[in-house]
Amino acid sequence: MSRTLQARRPYRRATLFTALACALVAQAVALPALAQDTPRPADEELDRIIVTAQKREQQIEDVPIAINAYSGEFLEAQGIVDYGDLGSLVPGLEVQTQSVSNPSISIRGITADLDDPTQEPRISLFQDGVSISRARGSSVEMFDLQRIEVLRGPQGTLFGRAAETGAIHIIQNKAREGRSGSFELGLGSDDQRRFTGHFNTDLGENVQGRIAAFYETRDGYMDNLDGGSLQGKDTRAIRGALHFDIGEASGIDVILNYQKDTPPGTGFRSQVIPNLEGSLDPYTANSQRGNDLGTDRDVYGATVLGDFVLNDNWSLSTITGWRRFDGLDKFDADGSQADLIEFDEDARGRQFSQEFRFNYDAGGKFTGFLGTSFFDETSERDLHYQADERQLYALLSREINTNTSALLGPTLANYYFPIVPLLNPNATPNTSVATTWLPVPGVVPSTPANPAGFLQIPLNPDHRESFGNDVDIRAIELFADGTWQFNDQWSLTLGLRGSHEKVEYGYFAAPGNGSSLGFLLSARGEPACGAPPCTNLLFPATAGRLSAGDSFTSWVGRAVLGFRVSDTINTYASISRGRRPAMINVSDVTPEGEEIPAEIVWSYELGMKGSAADGRFVYDLSLFYYDYNNFQASVQNDSPPPFFVTTNAGKAHALGFEASLFARFSDNVNGWFNYGYIDGGFNAFDDDGTYQELAGNRFRMTPKQSVSLGLDWTIPLSNGDSLYVRPSWNWRGHVYFEDENQPGIEQDSYGLLNLRMGWRFNQNWDVGLWGNNLTDEEYLIDAGNTGLLFGIPTVIPGPDRSYGVSLRAKF
Repeated sequence: MSRTLQARRPYRRATLFTALACALVAQAVALPALAQDTPRPADEELDRIIVTAQKREQQIEDVPIAINAYSGEFLEAQGIVDYGDLGSLVPGLEVQTQSVSNPSISIRGITADLDDPTQEPRISLFQDGVSISRARGSSVEMFDLQRIEVLRGPQGTLFGRAAETGAIHIIQNKAREGRSGSFELGLGSDDQRRFTGHFNTDLGENVQGRIAAFYETRDGYMDNLDGGSLQGKDTRAIRGALHFDIGEASGIDVILNYQKDTPPGTGFRSQVIPNLEGSLDPYTANSQRGNDLGTDRDVYGATVLGDFVLNDNWSLSTITGWRRFDGLDKFDADGSQADLIEFDEDARGRQFSQEFRFNYDAGGKFTGFLGTSFFDETSERDLHYQADERQLYALLSREINTNTSALLGPTLANYYFPIVPLLNPNATPNTSVATTWLPVPGVVPSTPANPAGFLQIPLNPDHRESFGNDVDIRAIELFADGTWQFNDQWSLTLGLRGSHEKVEYGYFAAPGNGSSLGFLLSARGEPACGAPPCTNLLFPATAGRLSAGDSFTSWVGRAVLGFRVSDTINTYASISRGRRPAMINVSDVTPEGEEIPAEIVWSYELGMKGSAADGRFVYDLSLFYYDYNNFQASVQNDSPPPFFVTTNAGKAHALGFEASLFARFSDNVNGWFNYGYIDGGFNAFDDDGTYQELAGNRFRMTPKQSVSLGLDWTIPLSNGDSLYVRPSWNWRGHVYFEDENQPGIEQDSYGLLNLRMGWRFNQNWDVGLWGNNLTDEEYLIDAGNTGLLFGIPTVIPGPDRSYGVSLRAKF
């Protein structure tokens, strides 16, 4: 049991000794291997993977970037079914999926999980070369994949404006020559049912087609006393692909994607308000609306990829992408049986992108590319808030009583604004206070029951209001990247991307259906309110949509010096500049817009990658330092309404080391080990020498150390069949869930043990058993959340033990 919601002992400071040890081990294995004269058979080597991270096919060990790439077959074998599972395979990558519409992704300490459409992502997610980085539409199922590439560090030159700290590229299988097919059926705990499959065939002499489908449903792992369950899954997806051969070396791919998600609600669980059973157990919720909670999301995508050979030296690559998502997310943000913070979030987005890239490779010392891209996106989010003001008064009665005591004195404050408990003795919500008072004396004649002559006004048992924001972005980019190979050992890579963006941000708050508490709680509400009751409780109504816009021009780039020590050892040193675009905060407080400057990071990295023992051992080591300016942090607003706002937090830094090790111990046993260390946080002083508000705080969602390891053991049988056993273990260090590093809003270190095992028979059939979190470790994937802003923090627990069986076939 490693869950914590209270302050823990100080975290023991890690050192780089472990990092140096990994490097020495790698060298110790690698250097003796250089003297071996008798190479092993090729089939004893680890499988080599070809990647296109630098827009051309390369062996992964030849790419001077910290990169992990995994084939679709490897991901399938390890049970990696969505990118929420990728963190166990990639050092420096943390992924938590609290809901399908709000994944949280962190690379090297920097998190991208904001659902606000006005917030630019720091991490690029790409699907076949098309950005899917907007949080509400980025969670896609990983089925029928060719491979996944995860690039760590600023990748703006290669992947565009949203790749400040890294990129994840999901590469789907395309239609190709020949006929093939596969399917998988699965059953598991929590009434899980799963199907995925594909079929590929020739449709004509130069045309091929492929179709793939996915379906999975399971109940949530959190019980909800108000009905149903939370943190479940209900997803169906389909993909169609066509390939057209043009001549001998050119072609066009057309890919259509559709995904439908209707899972049960997000499992927010209050850590202040006990449920009807009197418990704060995070796995037993008491969320209002029961089965009505949940997500209804549609994601559409169309991609056209073109590769055209122009002559012996030049080729043209084109990427045309269109995406749209529509989602409605209903959640109980207070995580309790009380009717306090109920939200319906309606998010919509559409985008179009076009890229033209000219590639040059004459077989000489220089290879490179140059091109241009256009990006057009509109994203909107409307939030519909509902609360029972009688219950909200009970929650806030102590604060109201304290504030009015300063004005009226304790006697009158206790009479007019008594402190009452939120819950009745039977743990049901307290609605005993149905009215409140306007604390302005002499409004009505004084009576014994109303000695101060205050006006009595009713509390709204079903208050509703709506507000939202949106963004419209148009960006044009020019980019170029090239590598000079000076000789067999030395190379230099230079890349540059320039962007010009025109953006407009919008905000609105519609009049609600009346709020008496809004007059008492919001100082900003009084001038706009007139006589109570006010229309709104959280956000004063605006006169329609407020907007502000601007244009920004910027650049990012990289320089990489490569040195090949030998045929099996490659090293590099790089410096790169990353950027998170500037944004404009628009609200009723800043109707003209408040510009938050672009966040800039300079990255300095040393890396070594290679193989040893005749290809039976492969390693990738990297040491990096990040220097941030104008770090855009999401912090709690200092004044009403109580919500998170983006602010310029000044300077920040990160120092880290990462190691990925893969080994083939014998013909039938493979293993892998990943280690990540990062010491990242906010500097004490900004460039002007001013002490920073978040000085000394660690980055949120960032463990200082993480470890994962796994084994793949195949046991041959005499009849040609085989058994396999694949255990894996993932350990994460202590994390804070907010940049403010509040004590209690944190998670202690924990480890998860997973196991897959099965029987492969008749070459193409596979029956498997799997189990995740076999020790039933309790841990949190998020804490604080919207409830924290109201003084009632919530948590979302991680999945408990689960298990199941699968049947696979290929033909």
